[in-house]
Amino acid sequence: MAQSRAKIQVNANQVGKDKINPYLFGHFVEDIRDHMDAMLAYPLKDMDFESLDGTFKGLSGSWRPYTNGKSTIYALEPAAAHHSGHSQLVRIYSDDEGYAGVSQAIAVKQDRNGYYLALYARASVEIKFVVAEIADKTSGEVLGQARIDLVSHDWKHYESRLAVERECEHAEFRLYVPSEHERWLDHVSTGMLWLDHISLLPSDSVGNVRKEVMDMTKDLNAGMMRLAGNYISAYHWRQAIGPVYERPCFINEAWGGWTNKYFGTDEFIQFCRELNVEPLICVNDGSGTPEEAAEWVEYCNGSADTPMGKLRAANGHVEPYGVKYWEIGNEVWGPWQVGHCSAEQFAQRCTRFAQAMKAVDPGIVLLACGDTKMDWNQSVIERAAEHIDYLTLHLYHGCNRFGMNHRTPKEERYKAIVSYPEWTRETIQQLRDMFGSKERYAHLKLAVTEYNTMYYPNTIRKGLPNEHTLEAAVANAANLNEFIRNSDLVEIGSFSDLVNGWLGGCIRVGDNYADQFRGKTPGWSGKSLTVYGTPTYYVMKMYANRDLGYVVQSHTECGSFKVNSLVPTVPQLNDLPNLDVVACINGNGDKLTVFMVNRSLGDTVTEVRLDGFAASGTAQLQELTADDYESINTVHKPNCVVSVTHELPFSQSQVTCQLKASSVYALEITRQRG
Repeated sequence: MAQSRAKIQVNANQVGKDKINPYLFGHFVEDIRDHMDAMLAYPLKDMDFESLDGTFKGLSGSWRPYTNGKSTIYALEPAAAHHSGHSQLVRIYSDDEGYAGVSQAIAVKQDRNGYYLALYARASVEIKFVVAEIADKTSGEVLGQARIDLVSHDWKHYESRLAVERECEHAEFRLYVPSEHERWLDHVSTGMLWLDHISLLPSDSVGNVRKEVMDMTKDLNAGMMRLAGNYISAYHWRQAIGPVYERPCFINEAWGGWTNKYFGTDEFIQFCRELNVEPLICVNDGSGTPEEAAEWVEYCNGSADTPMGKLRAANGHVEPYGVKYWEIGNEVWGPWQVGHCSAEQFAQRCTRFAQAMKAVDPGIVLLACGDTKMDWNQSVIERAAEHIDYLTLHLYHGCNRFGMNHRTPKEERYKAIVSYPEWTRETIQQLRDMFGSKERYAHLKLAVTEYNTMYYPNTIRKGLPNEHTLEAAVANAANLNEFIRNSDLVEIGSFSDLVNGWLGGCIRVGDNYADQFRGKTPGWSGKSLTVYGTPTYYVMKMYANRDLGYVVQSHTECGSFKVNSLVPTVPQLNDLPNLDVVACINGNGDKLTVFMVNRSLGDTVTEVRLDGFAASGTAQLQELTADDYESINTVHKPNCVVSVTHELPFSQSQVTCQLKASSVYALEITRQRG
């Protein structure tokens, strides 16, 4: 295909008055499917023996018997005092004269400082010690081992370290009474070991989070991190604070399985502080109450002499967290949501929540659940505008809105997906008009608290993970351009999701893929320790790490394309520009950034005219591209699609850029001040 040509005229002296908010490049964590499992550093599952014995009678969840005896009995019994889940009984008969305990398949990395082992246990008096070890299941080699002396017949916390000399994808953790243990004489109240908690953490974990995930998230420079999602509408925050042993196990009503009790409020705030980002917390307005939400605000922001601040201090955090941004309602317009209601009912609910929360801390900023359906938004702001600061949107874009599916030619589907910003633009304009219709709405801003491509029908069937392709990255980048163009109104963005979760996670851990309805399934290779970024990860990193201050005027001349919709009620999208472009200048006025998304299926030679911003010098061009728009990163090839930076000499205030098909670019020019 012959290269097309394009021109971009940048007028750096025509500067917008509204500053681009760094919160625009935020991210989103939710307890959905394997998001928390992938993000957190714990290799063990069912650490509190919460699951029932679905596979082995008497053994909880992922645990398996580890014994060479013929008479060992396993049973789930009531948990220890103040604990939840079950306790795991291992009953060992002396005439077996073998080892007996529990095991679980895990993957471990090299950790010479030692995995931290925490154990809550009790045993009949003649059992004096147990052995904890990590072994290679394939070769039988023991990679790490520790002896734990049991000093009490009563429940007690124990801890140790298990140094691991090398990585092993197919490892097994074992905790057992060894065969060389001195035997007991009878079978009355003897040979019994109870376990109520077992956990492992690598020594380099940061606040229970994988170091690799933390490092990659730091590189995203997210600005803001949102804690929310469908699960939050049935989430009661007090169940996930305080000592983890005493936190209850409870069902995730949105997504099934157990809610992860190891990432509650305190852990989320620690996560945000490690990342140096602003926290955004969505409160439970589904099954929760205004009083519960207000107490959450007080727990985070109240002084240590308030009831909830005192509770926070007792949990080891004396100083208030100072959480400024709070969201009321997550998709409560949807019938799948706990607490689903009408717009009028939500407006009344939102008002009650806002009044209760601001009574605790008048300085908080409140976001209220909005929708792409304008009648919902109109009803909400008519009744609650004075109580809120932002209206939220969730903008997921897919081919299904055009009547397309997997039988549609893929080039047509591609054009539909990369039309993302046109749909976003229409929705934002409708809300801009609504907010401008009355003076009492003029203070309202927009927060897009979830957005991503959504490839129906791939969200309900296994197949190519389209959300991870270069194509998806191109669509998401063009959508970010639309956010930036509307930065006077759109101040917050949250990409969905941060880690795994469902098909959208921009950081991938291992090779499991999950969809919305069926949960995760085994991946291709067993490389569960590989952590890598999707193409959209590199888009988010590219945009958030620029020195952006204000939008400047630009004009693009380029070819165009159209989307052939199969749905007559959908607006026909004709003459869409191949290049989606937005230009920005930094606060000092000496750095110009031009984001260029080539949405076409052909290469484009592009002349960027700088209108005297800089006459000559060397520009930096960061590029995200691949040979094909369906290219993805995998555990086999985690760096197939990554961004690279080129230096481009320029003169006469003009830079010539070779923009490859379906690719994303950030052109950066710094001028020297006289």
